[in-house]
Amino acid sequence: MSPFMAEYVGTLLLLLLGNGVVANVVLTDTKGQNSGWIVICTGWGLAVFVAVVVAGPFSGAHLNPAVTLALAIGGKFSWASVLPYVLAQMLGAMSGSFLVWLMYRDHYNRTKDPGLQQASFCTSPAIYNPIANLFSEIVGTFVLTYTIFYITGAEITSSKTLIGLGSVGAIPAGLLVWVIGLSLGGSTGYAINPARDLGPRIMHALLPMKGKGESNWSYAWIPVLGPLLGGVLGALVYVVLR
Repeated sequence: MSPFMAEYVGTLLLLLLGNGVVANVVLTDTKGQNSGWIVICTGWGLAVFVAVVVAGPFSGAHLNPAVTLALAIGGKFSWASVLPYVLAQMLGAMSGSFLVWLMYRDHYNRTKDPGLQQASFCTSPAIYNPIANLFSEIVGTFVLTYTIFYITGAEITSSKTLIGLGSVGAIPAGLLVWVIGLSLGGSTGYAINPARDLGPRIMHALLPMKGKGESNWSYAWIPVLGPLLGGVLGALVYVVLR
């Protein structure tokens, strides 16, 4: 599998399982309706585990433009590969969210609250405060990217691994996303990944759903810019302190 395809498939799986657990918790008449935030965070952590297992040996399983940018800034990833990786991640995120919609289509149409429909695609803040919301995304992504350098050693570890997020095993990456959600995700829903939020937001705007509301584009810049800034900060702090 090529690195581009690995990033596509890995991000597809990430969104299929990650947004799938959100859909199962928030949509009407699902088996998991109202099962809560801990279920969502656990599902996202396990989604990362699955995605890293699949993509890690072939692309390093970045699955996130903020991670790709951070590794490039840290001198551990080729700048020439940044845009292809980001494109693959965006396409994978859109495809994964499309599959969630297909699986839960009847439940989307039964869900009367358009905010809950949107929640299984993209993030929104618990309390709208652009500065605080941006800060939340920066901090969460800083923890993600800074820690990733230490999980992996940020090294090329085999001929098949370009940069080794999966090289030490997928469990640490899954646990990292899980604890970020449990500890830091209550403010904005912890996008910490521009592709994870923007790709599904585009799909939410395009897909037909009964009673669908707007896609909240006025907020959409925060889960894109915040993670990118957090990724840059994580890389710079790593470079300074290593």
